[in-house]
Amino acid sequence: MKFGASIASYTTSWDSIESAVQTMDRGTFDSVWFPDHFIPPSAWKGAEDQPIFESWSLLAAVASSTSKLRMGHMVNGNTYRNPALVVKMATTIDQISRGRFILSHGAAWFEREHLAYGWDFPGLKERSDRFEESCHLIRSLLTSENPVDFNGTYYSLTQAPLSPGSFQKPHIPIMVGGMGEKRTLKTLAKYGDIWNLDGFAVGKPENVELGGMSVELFRHKVDVIHKHCETIDRDPAEIKLTISMPIKLTDDDLEAEKFIANVGPGTLAGSVDYVIQRISEFMEAGVDEIMFSPRPSTSESLQELDDLVMSAFN
Repeated sequence: MKFGASIASYTTSWDSIESAVQTMDRGTFDSVWFPDHFIPPSAWKGAEDQPIFESWSLLAAVASSTSKLRMGHMVNGNTYRNPALVVKMATTIDQISRGRFILSHGAAWFEREHLAYGWDFPGLKERSDRFEESCHLIRSLLTSENPVDFNGTYYSLTQAPLSPGSFQKPHIPIMVGGMGEKRTLKTLAKYGDIWNLDGFAVGKPENVELGGMSVELFRHKVDVIHKHCETIDRDPAEIKLTISMPIKLTDDDLEAEKFIANVGPGTLAGSVDYVIQRISEFMEAGVDEIMFSPRPSTSESLQELDDLVMSAFN
């Protein structure tokens, strides 16, 4: 089992972010992730007036100041940037990090920041169409040894080169974030290398019925992925399975309940023994990596996770 952590890029400072990342790099963490937002998302109520750092810039800084952590977004929002530019930025960071970058991609959902910065926010169908097409373009660029032509509905390339390309071989892995069964998981089966089930996103009634962030929900979504892979004759074992969860260690049941009520049903909150038990269940269900989202994501809270939780699996 591998472990990573998503570090808050808002309501914090660069000094705090840098300290947290260095703690992770010295410890047994495998990966570090940053949210791709421009306004703190609604899960952290009252945070909109707080500072927030741009995620790609943070990752470039982290790539040059760490030695072993893999890194990426949780997740990159497709509607914020042209996907060809995303690939160019990704390969640059992969070169800086000597092959430690993961291109984690999602359709984007936060309407408030689109309106704030003047970016188009299409309806769900068009965002899903754009997302699938962008994943196709991204994979085409990353896997081609020659300049790429691409003629899509929303994006196009004309003899577009990619040099330097990926440092890692055969190419930067593409991680698809999301759980939509008809479109997102189908796109994953066609173009993705890694899947991430995000605990912040499990609050819909149909997911709550399966227990929020539960083994039952995970297994159900994996079954859907397998069916999509079967349709296109792809081996589902080629896709790594990951989950990300907000987490809080506490022996106080009321404090745990309050945290879950505030953040949502995808939260892992409770005693160290309880958290270890839940992780073991996901491990047995086939999860390859868990990315924690501790709040606060300080050096101290990350060291606590390393010492008390992750050590049980090393």
